[in-house]
Amino acid sequence: MDLLSHEDLSCESIDLNCFLIDNNGFILLSKERSEVGKFLGEVDGSVMASLIKMGMYKKISLFDYQAMCRSGHHHANAARPLLSPFYGLVTLLRWILSNALVFLLDLNFCGLWHSDYVVDAKAGYHTSHKQKKLEAQQPCDTAYPGFLYDDSIREANSLIKCGRCQKMFVVQYVPESNLVLVVTQADCDCSRQYGAILLEPKEIKYILLTPDPADPLLLFCNRMKSQKVRRRPESCHAYHPKESTKECGGAAEHRLSTRLFSASLALSLVIWRGT
Repeated sequence: MDLLSHEDLSCESIDLNCFLIDNNGFILLSKERSEVGKFLGEVDGSVMASLIKMGMYKKISLFDYQAMCRSGHHHANAARPLLSPFYGLVTLLRWILSNALVFLLDLNFCGLWHSDYVVDAKAGYHTSHKQKKLEAQQPCDTAYPGFLYDDSIREANSLIKCGRCQKMFVVQYVPESNLVLVVTQADCDCSRQYGAILLEPKEIKYILLTPDPADPLLLFCNRMKSQKVRRRPESCHAYHPKESTKECGGAAEHRLSTRLFSASLALSLVIWRGT
């Protein structure tokens, strides 16, 4: 069951995919440079799903209280078309006038004789329109999944059935670190059977106790009730028996090298005299 049991097999083989991931499942080292920094579930959902099922990674919920979400509020109602039969005509004329004003502001009158300026004005005109089409966003709270490694499981291996093939993988904890080495078979594609596991945030919808949704006090109260209680750590972890304090810091001990300074000064004088 061990992929690395043979001496002739290593991560340099084209038949193996090797990932060095951290305790949250993000890739630190990979054969493909484009995969570095991504979540393992995004690159290989089958292996990450198996690790979650085995209990090696546990799913947790994370919250972002400073997120921005798309505004889903629409002020239009069914009574607007009944205001006036000329409402649509007035709206059309207003749109034409506003766009004509923007075009005149972006247009350089020298472009009437030089076509290059006309091209620049048209480019700016279209750019301003693209900026107007951006959807409005508003502050919101979001929740997104996260994963945490269970360090009680040091190593594991398993098979993933993917239709016509079976993917074998081996997971091993790197001692004295928060890293995990994951080795999988490269010739078995499980993307059809297992989709990617993405860390997509979802907006938190707060339930109001009264029919008045515009009351900011009620929104604040409901938000505070739904937030997790933050606690201080029980103890201060400022020391570790396997860490040498002599190797930490020492930036204040750096001094100017007199030999290097004298050599650079002499070289500068020689260059200055030569010029």
